[in-house]
Amino acid sequence: MSNALAIAHVTQALALLIENNVGPEFGEAVKVEPRKPPADPQLEQPTISVFLFQVTPNTSQRNNDLPTRAADGTLVKRPAAALDLHYLISAYGDERELVGQRLIGSVVRTLHEIPVLPKDVIEQAGERPYLAGSDLAEAAQRVRFTPTVMDVDETSKLWGMLYQTPYTLSVVYQATLVLIDGRESPVPGRPVERPQVRVLPFGAPGAPVPPGAEPRVEGPSSDAPSKEIVKAETEVAAAPSAKKPAKAPAKAVTKTAAKAPARTRKAAPRVTKSAQPETRNADRGDDGTEN
Repeated sequence: MSNALAIAHVTQALALLIENNVGPEFGEAVKVEPRKPPADPQLEQPTISVFLFQVTPNTSQRNNDLPTRAADGTLVKRPAAALDLHYLISAYGDERELVGQRLIGSVVRTLHEIPVLPKDVIEQAGERPYLAGSDLAEAAQRVRFTPTVMDVDETSKLWGMLYQTPYTLSVVYQATLVLIDGRESPVPGRPVERPQVRVLPFGAPGAPVPPGAEPRVEGPSSDAPSKEIVKAETEVAAAPSAKKPAKAPAKAVTKTAAKAPARTRKAAPRVTKSAQPETRNADRGDDGTEN
């Protein structure tokens, strides 16, 4: 996180990073200027211009700080603007010795070898009086430089915006990510007075109402209807069971009635057999002879 001086600070630090690495490799003093390409360049001295031509919001981090305020308007989180910086780096020099191409090669090597802006370079660039108060060195997110591919049409449009500026060999780099904080300080949250955790099922007193369910009305009036409903359901459930014992005796009587004739039929032959000897004895006389 950093303040509003972060954009200018990154531009100055990038120019200083190129100056510290390109000059010793080139073998002579190289002038690095953080400004747009000159309309009338001086080819006597090797020169590199670092021009910030566009600032765009970072698409991956642009909404990470939402929401920043509560429902009552209180600031709960400091807003931060996430930005990407687009640089046009141009080189000028004696074309007979290919100075511009040699300088561009050295710039590409430097930014490929050191893609992340070092902290010591940021601190050195922050010594400029117009960057006093910048806190880019304290930012947790380091700025990274990546090359950008531009076709002929995009390059023509870019240089067409630079009025009366002759084209020269250049490269385009994107600096990601620059965060600019807001100025207001968020209100600190209230401390926890008493840690307490409650687990309640749905429907219990004080429990949250599930989505789509009607809120339960608590009180003595809600208990009475529920008891009457339970009582009525109990009576309805018990009614069919009361009819079942009444059918049982009827079945028992039917079985008894069905078995009674069978017993009578079996008993009849017994009486007949036992009566036959008596009849025979009656036909005999007192002396035992038959009449």
